[in-house]
Amino acid sequence: MCPYSFLTLNDKKVIQLPPFGRAGVGVNVFAMSTKLWEKNFEVNREIERFTVGRDREMDMYLAKYDVLGSMAHITMLESIGLLEKAELEQLLAELKRIYAACESGEFAIEDGVEDVHSQVELMLTRRLGDMGKKIHSGRSRNDQVLVDLKLFIRHEIKEIADLVKALFDELLQKSEQYKNVLMPGYTHLQVAMPSSFGLWFGAYAESLTDDMLFLQAAWRMANRNPLGSAAGYGSSFPLDRTMTTGLLGFDTMDYNVVYAQMGRGKTERNTAFAMASIAGTLAKMAFDACLFNSQNFGFVRLPKECTTGSSIMPHKKNPDVFELIRAKSNKLQALPTQITLIMNNLPSGYFRDLQIIKEEFLPAFDELKDCLRMAAYIINKMEVNKHILDDPKYDLMFSVEEVNRLAAAGMPFRDAYKKVGLDIEAGRFKPDKDIHHTHEGSIGNLCNDKISALMDNIIAGFTFGKMEKAEKALLGE
Repeated sequence: MCPYSFLTLNDKKVIQLPPFGRAGVGVNVFAMSTKLWEKNFEVNREIERFTVGRDREMDMYLAKYDVLGSMAHITMLESIGLLEKAELEQLLAELKRIYAACESGEFAIEDGVEDVHSQVELMLTRRLGDMGKKIHSGRSRNDQVLVDLKLFIRHEIKEIADLVKALFDELLQKSEQYKNVLMPGYTHLQVAMPSSFGLWFGAYAESLTDDMLFLQAAWRMANRNPLGSAAGYGSSFPLDRTMTTGLLGFDTMDYNVVYAQMGRGKTERNTAFAMASIAGTLAKMAFDACLFNSQNFGFVRLPKECTTGSSIMPHKKNPDVFELIRAKSNKLQALPTQITLIMNNLPSGYFRDLQIIKEEFLPAFDELKDCLRMAAYIINKMEVNKHILDDPKYDLMFSVEEVNRLAAAGMPFRDAYKKVGLDIEAGRFKPDKDIHHTHEGSIGNLCNDKISALMDNIIAGFTFGKMEKAEKALLGE
């Protein structure tokens, strides 16, 4: 339950302090929102509108992580003597309340408040007076947003990794289920050689293992603590950055404070590359599914509840889900380029340009996660055509099998190739559809157990447990 209530005063929505306010801080006292940097002048409203942009909206993604970062920071401040123990206890209690409001969806950034950092400090100051103003010692909004982004990215990467694994499992299950069902393989969209649904489903499963390597690289970069870099040049306070690194469950820190700030944009870009890699696999799989679902192919059948109809053609069952997965995934593959173009012409140090990255980057996670969920669901429901090869137009895909049979019997490969080619031209070719592929990764030896072990090994390289344990400890859970 949100500990703060709201009422309207002079057409402004403001927070009303609850009756359990700290002694010395009046109950039902209102503090008008001000900017952390504001002094003795007021910024032009149009300038404010333009510079703030969508920052308040985007900062809602980061709200609870800003609270976690503040909890770690003030715990460290108390350890170096910049806060009293009693002050720390009160501040942590209030921050936990704000965190709960974030989790329940009741947290909001008020009109006139510049960003989430200002909102959190404002709420603390309203509740605790001057004590709330102490939390900013030794840090800048620059390293605040850096740590917020990294905490956010860590959580999103874990959710993406879980969803990739769920899709991976569905693909491998289908690969095993239909491993003996043959289908045509294509090159240049021409019928080429025998393939199987075991190979097709398994190929996308293995593709996801490579995508997870990119995701793990993004995780390792995001899992380094920038807190304490302040505005990019450190602080004269004796900050204990090792302590905040441990409190937040980071594996290590960004050591050089200038480089910590240079990580803004770079972290997002590299994470976007990982997301784009996953999206590339999804887009290709979706294209295959749309193609194979068409009547001209008829290789797979999508469940009726996963298709849409036509307003004029009663027979239509459109693969809209896969079409949208393809489009959204292709859009996601543009994200690294967008980020690069925003940040690649900047020198070291902070610039407001970097703010714009959030508008493109933060919502992208929801889009990718949605695509992964839908893909896993529809793959689970997908059925395959077990009688594709009954159609004689696929007979020629067994020509290579015949060439190899003749070569294995002693005929030189080029002679065998010529003979089969002439038989095809003369209409004499009769396919032998009983094939025997045994080498690793072939129709008869999918190596799905090896692919599964590969994925398990990659997942074991993430330190999700350490992250979750640290955050629960901060929250007292």
